[in-house]
Amino acid sequence: MPETIRLEGKVSVVGADDHPHAMRRLRTALPQAEWVSAAETGELERSPVLVMSTDPARDEGAFGISIESGEGGPRVAVDGGPFSGVIYGVEELIQKQASVAGSGIELPTGTVEQAPGLKYRTFWNWDHSTNWDLNQIGVQEIGVMNPYAKPADGFLADFRRVVDFMSMNRIAAIAIYGFFRESHGGVEAAQELCRYANERGVRILPGVAINAYGGAVWEMDHPYNLTSWLRQHPELSAQMERPPGFQLQDLAFDLYFPDAVYAMRGCPSRPENQQWMEDGIAWLAETCDIGGINIEAGDYGVCGCPLCESRRAAREDARRREGYAESWSHADMADFYPRLYDAALSKRSDLWIYSEIQWDNLLDAEAMAPLRSLPQGGIYQHTFNRSYWNRAKQELTPGYAAGLPTKTNVFRCQFCCQWNGDNRTERYFFNGRDFHDMAKKAHQTGFDGLTVWGEPSPYHTSTELSYNAFARFTWDPSLSWDDWLREDAGPLLGGEEAARRYIDLSITLDQHANLDRAELDRITGEALDAVRSSSGDVARRWLWLADQATRRRFMTI
Repeated sequence: MPETIRLEGKVSVVGADDHPHAMRRLRTALPQAEWVSAAETGELERSPVLVMSTDPARDEGAFGISIESGEGGPRVAVDGGPFSGVIYGVEELIQKQASVAGSGIELPTGTVEQAPGLKYRTFWNWDHSTNWDLNQIGVQEIGVMNPYAKPADGFLADFRRVVDFMSMNRIAAIAIYGFFRESHGGVEAAQELCRYANERGVRILPGVAINAYGGAVWEMDHPYNLTSWLRQHPELSAQMERPPGFQLQDLAFDLYFPDAVYAMRGCPSRPENQQWMEDGIAWLAETCDIGGINIEAGDYGVCGCPLCESRRAAREDARRREGYAESWSHADMADFYPRLYDAALSKRSDLWIYSEIQWDNLLDAEAMAPLRSLPQGGIYQHTFNRSYWNRAKQELTPGYAAGLPTKTNVFRCQFCCQWNGDNRTERYFFNGRDFHDMAKKAHQTGFDGLTVWGEPSPYHTSTELSYNAFARFTWDPSLSWDDWLREDAGPLLGGEEAARRYIDLSITLDQHANLDRAELDRITGEALDAVRSSSGDVARRWLWLADQATRRRFMTI
């Protein structure tokens, strides 16, 4: 057995004022000790000490922990990289290292060193379909041009819960579309969410589209809201090639796009619109204490006016947009992304600037050609629907990835969510195995991150397990599936074998839309047996599975 130290009674914490959330977590999660700020007590020689400090030489999120028994008493040091490293280190102490022993806490002596395997570990959410506060009315589960139907305080109620989960699970950032709405607090609510997230080591990335999706401000009477801008300057509107919208091959039903103010687009060739977008990005970067911006070209159609056709002609073939193969323009990306990148960094040099390369074209070198002028400091997000991922999983190689015109690249998973699958979609499926595969493929091919949807609450056990797998495999892509089952899923479900069985039953429900009543009764019975033999959150997770099976049975004819 390794040597341990014991923390009991008063523990003096150095750096508590600089790391208030880490201090809060110690007090909440390990109340067996009395955690006090050393700045207030000055008792370093007469009590156990925990030192929290930031090391700018470490990567963001990386940390080291040292635990030793000194002459004056136990000493614990948490040394973390900028922004989130100390928080992650304290979470490691709480979740993995500490064990409660009577009226105190025991920690194994030695050192722990960890750093993220994939730097960019990100959720991607719309405001209207993020449902983490389960006590609210107005729940929505799909859509891109939706009004906000929840009470005014719903935005912060949902996203504070999201941020708390991310902080505890080392998920670095979240892109939020619908970040600004008058109906859920406007600029003030957005600023409050940034403050809350920054204290917890989570980067907020407002979602912005080039002359689409509202511009820098999704839905407000505001100078940088696209509807407000085009109402004042209707001559700057786009001449759309076709009605707004797209359809997805991997989704069993058609999508509906209302031809309303949400679908308005500005012409990207007009200098006035170019300057307006640049000014809007600069305003955003200086108005809210954001961690970055997620910028896209807009994906529901492009302007086909003579100016746009001429500007794009030498760099891309408009026939690529026939049907709904591509509802965007790579030339527009090449012309806008550098300008918006510079506008944001002119206000804040530490921002993560994600630029969407849109979906299902990573293996198409011709599509990538216009992007060679994009700035090297940007983070370029390549999106996969399931069918295309199945292809890329086999065909993408490190050599091809190294030859991309963009140097910092991340995967974005556009499946394992409401945007693919049968009428049930995959929003509540167990998606952990897909996240495992994507994290490992990203790491193997030199990609630097993975983005997934984070809209459903982890109350849904399949979602909770999927998020856990996403967090663990992006942090440590070398982690094996078996180790994850034993170390992470097992404690949530009553042990490793229980976790294996739970996942098998979940996959059975996911993969078969039409199970007979006998099979559904068998799954329900097994889940309820597990409920009876467990308690607390373990029992709750099995009860959720029983509920899924009984719902399905209720709907059988």
